[in-house]
Amino acid sequence: MTRTDTASRLIAAPPDRVYAALVDPAALTAWLPPGGMTGRFERFDARPGGSYRLVLTYADATAAPGKTTADTDVVEAQFVDLVPGVRVVQAVTFVSDDPAQAGTMTMTWEVTPAEGGTLVEFRADDVPAGISAEDHAAGLTSSLANLADHVEGRGPAVG
Repeated sequence: MTRTDTASRLIAAPPDRVYAALVDPAALTAWLPPGGMTGRFERFDARPGGSYRLVLTYADATAAPGKTTADTDVVEAQFVDLVPGVRVVQAVTFVSDDPAQAGTMTMTWEVTPAEGGTLVEFRADDVPAGISAEDHAAGLTSSLANLADHVEGRGPAVG
């Protein structure tokens, strides 16, 4: 059975600034890793058909074991659709030997002008069964808070 997870947040910044943070590797490493994690790209090519490999490292692997190694989640992703100022769609796969983590999740980030800034809506379709809905919701909320802090000029949130 497939699962879809969603999250959204109003961010006090213009859509072009928010969109830019969705496709810039330096910005992404600043805000995308949820609290308790850091990230680094091994490659990054933001164009339709382009891809990236992201290594997320847990500060404390005893609290949440990694999907790839004891302290890391490695993500292989392909950009499916990029509509400047509007939407980023990615096909994302965790590198893992655990069949519960297998499968490709489609992640869609939408940015829409709204009163007071930009509404950012995130949707993950076909979330692997091994990803806890509760943990995923917490991670998405943390990443959106980091994104808000980053584009609103407050720096990354500490989580």
